[in-house]
Amino acid sequence: MATGDGGAGAAGGRAALRWSLPQRRRLVTKVPGPRSEALQARRAAAVAPGVSSSSPVFVAEASGAVVLDVDGNSLIDLGSGIAVVGVGHASPQVVDRAAGQLRRFTHTCFMVTPYEAYVAVCEQLNELSPGTFEKRSALFNSGAEAVENAVKIARRATGRQAVVVLEHAYHGRTNLTMALTSKNMPYKDGFGPFAPEVYRVPTSYPFRDPEGMTGRQAAERATSLVESEVGASRVACVVVEPIQGEGGFVVPAKGFLPALADWCRSSGALLVADEIQTGLARTGDWFACEDEEVVPDLLTTAKALAGGLPLAAVTGRAEVMDRVHPGGLGGTYGGNPVACEAALGALSTMRELDLPAAARRIGALTGEWLRKMQASNAAVGDVRGRGAMWAIELVRPGTKEPDAGAARAVASACLAEGVVVLTCGSFGNVVRLLPPLVIDEALLAEGLDVLSSAVAAAG
Repeated sequence: MATGDGGAGAAGGRAALRWSLPQRRRLVTKVPGPRSEALQARRAAAVAPGVSSSSPVFVAEASGAVVLDVDGNSLIDLGSGIAVVGVGHASPQVVDRAAGQLRRFTHTCFMVTPYEAYVAVCEQLNELSPGTFEKRSALFNSGAEAVENAVKIARRATGRQAVVVLEHAYHGRTNLTMALTSKNMPYKDGFGPFAPEVYRVPTSYPFRDPEGMTGRQAAERATSLVESEVGASRVACVVVEPIQGEGGFVVPAKGFLPALADWCRSSGALLVADEIQTGLARTGDWFACEDEEVVPDLLTTAKALAGGLPLAAVTGRAEVMDRVHPGGLGGTYGGNPVACEAALGALSTMRELDLPAAARRIGALTGEWLRKMQASNAAVGDVRGRGAMWAIELVRPGTKEPDAGAARAVASACLAEGVVVLTCGSFGNVVRLLPPLVIDEALLAEGLDVLSSAVAAAG
């Protein structure tokens, strides 16, 4: 992990990074400060209120695992722009490759006059994703686009229409992906009607499932509903997040994902792994589905792929991807050359610094810290996560009743002390941690200490 006051450091000691900002927390005003408050007033007059921000702090610069606000406060970032800057803010290879491409050309449209960087990104995704079979990839702009195109591909390849998703799922904000997303407010409320032929079944949520329910039992509960209420022969694909993101960082019980994969194989449906938040080293493997050796037919990536630039992908079995006719996939900006070069820089950084191993080290420290927090605070109902993707679910002590107010209070208290954390969950009661994978261990510990104090105060 990168270390120090803007100095050298490395994950596993295999390479060095140098950050433009000192990697430390430092507050010089209250948070938010006066300049952020002034910008917040300008924002209220100019920006549509439907575009919300979880924090009133405006950013001037960011580097590594630190965000510098417009008032000069240095904040520890335990959110990574929602798992986007796993390689760190302004990661050197991302910046250098994107800047070089900006000087050459910014756009031609890959569907008109293609360029090598698009091909190189697809080659690397084909190599990294699970499965030893031949693969193909296609590039898009956002995670929602990737999921929507994965469904298009699955429907075309199977000749079927039905799509099965899970409770607590989040897959995006386009019309189709809103239909796939579980939570109504704020993602779906008032925006219907939604795309048809989408069917939701229970997931594996160990904290809220009946006591003793195994992963395979949870999968059987889900697939039996599909068979009786949808019909297995009608299902084009089952779309799953190996660890649910916005739904609350829900880690399914062991056996759940392999059982779903088995059912898909036996029924002729395709398994689509939405790895937009979990993929590319975040959970300690290149992809979260590898934890139980699940090999999806189609896999979506976005967020961490280009180190902060908009890029997404669908990667899948060649015989599935090849079923789509020429011109059936694409978009004007999909696989933009600047974003592709940034992705090549991000992927190179992930390999050179062995960021899957860095995520595992982050997970060991974070998991131990959060479990100690849980042992001393009855408001922490559950601790769950893997790699550098962790969460606490806050409840009213002595119950499993969600406490969304406590989650909001914890996030606000952390921000006031110079630490950025995120909330999520179908009930709004989960505090989630997604630190950059290059964060220094001492900086991470400092952030966790601030979180502990905030949880103690809220509890």
